[in-house]
Amino acid sequence: FLLDIPFNFDQYSLRDDALAFVEVNATRIREERVNKVVLEGRGDEVGTADYNLVLGERRAREVKRYLQNLGLESSSMRVVSYGKERPLCFDHTMDCWQLNRSVRIVVE
Repeated sequence: FLLDIPFNFDQYSLRDDALAFVEVNATRIREERVNKVVLEGRGDEVGTADYNLVLGERRAREVKRYLQNLGLESSSMRVVSYGKERPLCFDHTMDCWQLNRSVRIVVE
């Protein structure tokens, strides 16, 4: 239903392809009349747990900012960071790490 938002290694700015993913998600959230979402920021297994918690939060806040620019209400979005503690993929590969460098939007 909603696309995960990818990020580059050690970055929290939205890539061009990620902008398109956020736009698709904003459209789907409006069409489905979703009232509340959680923006789950994550990092990969490189770096410390503390560093990845901060990076995950910055990623989630960047997605929130863009969703607000697209017309979604700030009060309808909650930001949480899991850093590297709750990965989406558990393999120790570059492809898996890329999946974990993301923001997942979960409907509450």
